[in-house]
Amino acid sequence: MKLKLSILIYSLASGGAERVVSILLNELKDDYDITLFLMNDTIFYTLHDNINIIYLENSNPYESGLKKLLKLPYLAWQYKKLNKSNISLSFMNRPNYINILAKIMGMKSKVMISERAMPSLQHAKGLQGSINRFLISALYPLADIITANSYGNTQDLHDNFSCKEVKTINNPIDIEKIAHLSQEAIVFDKNKFTFITIGRLDTGKNHRLLIEAIKDIDAKLYIIGDGELEQELEHYILENKLQKKVILLGKVENPYKYLTQADCFVFSSNYEGFPNVLLEALACDLPIISTDCQSGPREILAPKSDLDLQCSDMQKGEYGVLVEVDNVKQMTRAMKLIQSDENLRYNFKSNAKKRAQMFEVDKIVKEWKIVIEEEIASE
Repeated sequence: MKLKLSILIYSLASGGAERVVSILLNELKDDYDITLFLMNDTIFYTLHDNINIIYLENSNPYESGLKKLLKLPYLAWQYKKLNKSNISLSFMNRPNYINILAKIMGMKSKVMISERAMPSLQHAKGLQGSINRFLISALYPLADIITANSYGNTQDLHDNFSCKEVKTINNPIDIEKIAHLSQEAIVFDKNKFTFITIGRLDTGKNHRLLIEAIKDIDAKLYIIGDGELEQELEHYILENKLQKKVILLGKVENPYKYLTQADCFVFSSNYEGFPNVLLEALACDLPIISTDCQSGPREILAPKSDLDLQCSDMQKGEYGVLVEVDNVKQMTRAMKLIQSDENLRYNFKSNAKKRAQMFEVDKIVKEWKIVIEEEIASE
């Protein structure tokens, strides 16, 4: 008889944590009796037909932070009543809070939580940030097992939130699927050197940095993603007469067909967890320029360096170039370097796929299974 595994996440919208959950659901379905618990009915990723889905609620993603906070005990009680699994695995802050509160209320499942971002940076500001920092400090240490998707996030939980034992499991990527999808034909202007990026259009991803950097470069910038800053960025592009240089593609179901046609992937985040898009860019044989934000990019692009450092000047890693966070001059300099130095581009492209293979689905899913089985064996 299969062990029962529940996975709790807010939705399966087009985000990094959601993509990881979709991969785990499809890869673990033969090993466990899986139930997916959602709090919103958005499903962007394709799931196998035999995945059982239960909705705790169908919430409005734009509801107030106060309402989200007040609903936590009710949703935890609902989850306790509905969840009958051996292991309850949750992703991201609110589902993690609900998972642990359900345990406090008497849920019998082993509680396993997964942190996907660096909490001390993600929740650094305002009243809402203070509440989240308090909840993480108070609740996370009560989980049976805590995972984080990067070394940086693991250290943050350990150093700043009293989480004594955290297991690092990096994000997986499906290289075979990426290779297949990247073959889809598109019309792409190859008369200009092409930079490309992927990410939600919000302040954390800092696309404005890339738009400012491209002003002084004879190249094009394609931005894949949507979000609350879309109109603001469109206005900025028009205001600066950059509409022929910067193209907002919106949310794209198959970004890989664009990645394989580009010359360089650029990434401008102020903070991260473990950015899937860098792994996907590597799988598409792209040279990469990224801000050296906490956490993720340094671990991926310069793994032999001191992972506790952040650069104050442009740095060449083994698999890409790192620049200081929110530094337009450094980003511009790095983009010009990659554009002009064919040998450097070739070296990064030659090593990209080898690095991507270190995060292949089979390897990462095996790590998840080991952690799950160890937790069950400890009963």
